[in-house]
Amino acid sequence: MSREAKAAPEAAPLALVPRDVPPRVAYQLEQAGIHPLLARLYAARGVRDPQELNEHLQHLIPPHQLTHADRAARLLADAITQGRTLCVVADYDCDGATACAVAIRGLKMLGARPQTLLYVVPDRSVHGYGLTPAIVDMALQRYAASPPQVLITVDNGIASLAGVAHARSLGLQVLVTDHHLPAQELPEADVIVNPNQKQCAFPSKHLAGVGVMFYVLLALRSELRLRGHFDEHTQPKLTELLDLVALGTVADVVRLDANNRRLVAQGLKRIRSGRMQAGVAALFTVAGRSPQQASAQDFGFALGPRINAAGRLSDMSLGIECLTTDDPTRAAELAQTLDDINRERRSMEDGMREQAEALMGKLDTGPDAAGAPAALSLFHPQFHEGVVGILAGQLKDRLHRPVFVFAPGQDGLLKGSGRSIEGFHLRDALDLISKRHPQALVRFGGHAMAAGCSLAPEAFETFSQALRHVAADWLDEATLQRRLRIDGALPPASFNADVARLLDAQVWGQGFEPPVFCERVQVLHQRVVGDKHLKLSVRPADDPCAAPREAIWFQRTQAVADEAVLAYRVEVNEWQGRVSAQMVVVAQHTNAAP
Repeated sequence: MSREAKAAPEAAPLALVPRDVPPRVAYQLEQAGIHPLLARLYAARGVRDPQELNEHLQHLIPPHQLTHADRAARLLADAITQGRTLCVVADYDCDGATACAVAIRGLKMLGARPQTLLYVVPDRSVHGYGLTPAIVDMALQRYAASPPQVLITVDNGIASLAGVAHARSLGLQVLVTDHHLPAQELPEADVIVNPNQKQCAFPSKHLAGVGVMFYVLLALRSELRLRGHFDEHTQPKLTELLDLVALGTVADVVRLDANNRRLVAQGLKRIRSGRMQAGVAALFTVAGRSPQQASAQDFGFALGPRINAAGRLSDMSLGIECLTTDDPTRAAELAQTLDDINRERRSMEDGMREQAEALMGKLDTGPDAAGAPAALSLFHPQFHEGVVGILAGQLKDRLHRPVFVFAPGQDGLLKGSGRSIEGFHLRDALDLISKRHPQALVRFGGHAMAAGCSLAPEAFETFSQALRHVAADWLDEATLQRRLRIDGALPPASFNADVARLLDAQVWGQGFEPPVFCERVQVLHQRVVGDKHLKLSVRPADDPCAAPREAIWFQRTQAVADEAVLAYRVEVNEWQGRVSAQMVVVAQHTNAAP
């Protein structure tokens, strides 16, 4: 077969891996009053103490444990008292937008005059990422009538050596709030607040950028309380910002450790009770979701993508204004605009996916993902740099390989976004490549699971081969095996709408994945609906008298065997006034039951 005629690699084979449930821990959680099913699920996810599940805000890690939060509080308290002009330097994703909105709203609540609160956000295709010298100059030019005196970065800044130096050379103070992994050299800012800087002992290293800014505001409120601006009874209620904190935390796909779960749970609680920003309410409306039944999944799959779309294809100022306006009419207009941009993004994404399939068909790979290289790099001149991260994530999920996707940037460089798998630290890999090939990478940064970089077009092949070599060294066959962790069979008595609602009300996400159950079923009926989804009626294979269950397998048209082991989630299905539980199939295993 010629290289041109080869098919793109198929999805990596999937292994279903049961989660380990320590029986004693599950029993102790159940004895503490936790629902038996939840006790089993929590124990399987590493919960060992019922207090880890306590969502009350008094159990948040205190802000004084976040290194330099107290120094940041003093800097901001002095600036507010002196009436200095504050400018937030945002980022162009949902975490950056929510962090900016939290900063603007929170600083105003804590006494900053509205006319002294400004913000700028880079254009992804023009300015690149973070606080650059160009962004400093843009802020000073845009607000020349009342120029910024203090710059506050949110969700960026830890790698902005040149931008911070430029700002300070012009007499500006710089407060960096960030959560990205720092390099060896830190910017010479006035204050840096980042739970991942080396000297910081903050127990939760997984705060999103919006979480870091929220903690700085908590510290600022304490500082202002010490200075006599208010007391515990008259102080502003920063809990009013938790809907934004929850949204940004989930949308940034940070690990939902106990502290982050509390932040998200409290934000969801407020939204479900109708207490949310006008922009958040408007985003629920255009997404066709109910705030009264809000879940973390709404943040990750409905609201977050609409805000991200602005930064990918247009101007993130649209998203930030949507989250900072108190006018419901204006919020509705902006939310509709964001929804329109997101539809454009989805259409563009479909075209890029087809181009990627064609590119992968030309690779020197075997017939399936097992024959694919240990890491994959793709570039096409028609790719859009705002969408490459989404495409990289989709290919990573399908092939179970680290993937980088590149698009041409306006500055002549290739702009790449990467997504990784467990066991392959993407930023560390980029750091190693930069040492082995000093001329290849112009800049890079990010996390273990997601990172970005820029390189000259002529360096693409060098980067591609270098990434493959690092992956081949670091990844073994076991790590490259695609796995789905499952929670065993769902007890028959638990397959109902009440349990589905109970599960949906919990905070699931990165590092605390939603439950996936698995059991052998007899397939009674199956048909394709909507031209692309498989609708099934099934019942447990070991109980022929059991009532049939409705199941749906999205984005699949191929029929399953008459008897199969299905992995599925349980969700509430509402249709024509009837409420029931539904299996949402995510995988099958047709051999021996796991």
